[in-house]
Amino acid sequence: MESGAVRGMLAELDFRRLLRTRLVGQCGDGLLSGALFGAAFFNPEKATTAPQAAAAFATLLLPYSLVGPFAGVLLDRWSRQRVLVLANLTRAVLLTLLAGSLTQTGATSPSTIGLALVVISLNRFVLSGLSAALPHVVLDRVLVTANAFTTTLGSGAAAVGGVTSLGLRDLFGRDNSGAAAIAVCAAAVYLVTGLLATRMERSLLGPHVLPREPVATALKAVASGFVEGARHLRRHPAAAYGLAAMTAHRFFYGLTFLGALLLYTEHGALHRGLAGLGQVVTASIAGGLVAALVTPRVTRRIGMQRWIVVALAFAAVVEVAAAGYTHPTFLLAALGLGFSAQAAKICVDTLVQEAVDDDFRGRVFALYDTLFNVSFVSAAAVAAVILPDNGKSYAVLAIICAGYALTALVYAWTSSGTAPRPRSGVRT
Repeated sequence: MESGAVRGMLAELDFRRLLRTRLVGQCGDGLLSGALFGAAFFNPEKATTAPQAAAAFATLLLPYSLVGPFAGVLLDRWSRQRVLVLANLTRAVLLTLLAGSLTQTGATSPSTIGLALVVISLNRFVLSGLSAALPHVVLDRVLVTANAFTTTLGSGAAAVGGVTSLGLRDLFGRDNSGAAAIAVCAAAVYLVTGLLATRMERSLLGPHVLPREPVATALKAVASGFVEGARHLRRHPAAAYGLAAMTAHRFFYGLTFLGALLLYTEHGALHRGLAGLGQVVTASIAGGLVAALVTPRVTRRIGMQRWIVVALAFAAVVEVAAAGYTHPTFLLAALGLGFSAQAAKICVDTLVQEAVDDDFRGRVFALYDTLFNVSFVSAAAVAAVILPDNGKSYAVLAIICAGYALTALVYAWTSSGTAPRPRSGVRT
C-alpha cells in the first residue's frame, strides 16, 4: 500500500468522515458478534453440535441474505448518507431491546432470534452502502488502495470490538446477562456511528439522481431491480467472474470457519473456548492487514485478476497447514487464509467498482452480498452433514484444499482476456 496514496486520501475531509463512520460502526459489529457468539456457542450451560452450529448460522444469514435485493434497490434510490444515519440509529434501538430479551428469555427465544435477525440484516445494509459510497470520496486511480485501506482497517476495528467483548465478558459474566450487557455497549457504539454519519452532506455519497417515486413504489420494484443489477453485471465479465470466484471462496472459507468453531468449543478437539477462537480470528485479520499492504503494489505489476488467482491458489496451500490440528498450526493457517481472503476481496471489490455504473452500483453490491452470504449458508448446510461435532476431519480439509485449487484454475481460465470497462459516477 503506497503511503503517498494513503496520505492523499486522508487529506480529503469527506474520505475521513466516511472512514470514521466505517471504523466506529465495525467496532460495534465486533462487540455484537462477541455477544452473540458468547451466548450461542460458548455458553458454559450448553454444548454445540455440528448441526446446531450450522442451523444457527443458517437462521441468522439466510434472512440476512434476503435483505440484499431490497438493500440494493433502496441504496440506488435513497441518499446513502441518510441510510448510514438511520440504519445505525435503528441498530442502536434494536440492540437495546435485544439486550432485554437476552436477559429475560435467553439466547434461543423467538424474540431474541428475531431481533438479532433484523440487526444483522441492517449490518449488511450498512456495509453495502459503504462500498457503494466509496468511489464518491476518492479518486478513481486509487480505488484499489482505498479498498485495501478501508476494508482492512474496518476488519481491524471489528477485531478491536471482538477483543473488547472478551474483556467485557470477563467483567460482566459469561452467561446471558453478560452477553446482554455487551449488546448494550454495542448499541452505544452504533449510536455514535449514526451521529458521525450526520457530519457528511446528504448528497455526498450518491446516487446522483434520486427517483421521485414513493418508497412503496420502489419496494415493488425490488424483483425487477435485482434482475436489472444481475443483467448489468453480465455485461461486465471482469466483475461477474470476480464475484463468482469470491462466492466459491466464501463457501470454502465457511467450511473452514465452521470447523474451527467446533474445534474451539469446550467439547471440541482443541477445546480452547472463545478466547482461543478469538486468537485465530485475530491471526486472520493480521493476514488481511498484510494483504492490504502488498495488494496495491502487486496488482500494478501483475494485474488484479492474476493476483486473485495467486490468492486462491495460496488458500489451497494454506489449508494443508491446518492438517496438524494444533492451536499453533491453526493460527498459521488463519494468518494465510486471512491474507488470501482479503487479497482476493480487495481486487474483486475494485473490479466491481471500476466496471459498474453508479446508478446500478447499489444493486450489484447487494447481489454481491447476497451471493456472499448464501454461499456461507450453503457451507453451513454441508458442514452439518460432513463435520463431526468435535470439528476434526482430514477428509473435509482435503475437500477444501481441492476446492480452492479448482476455483483458482477455473477463474484463471474464465477471466483471461477480460478487463473492467470504464463507468460513470466516480471521481477521476
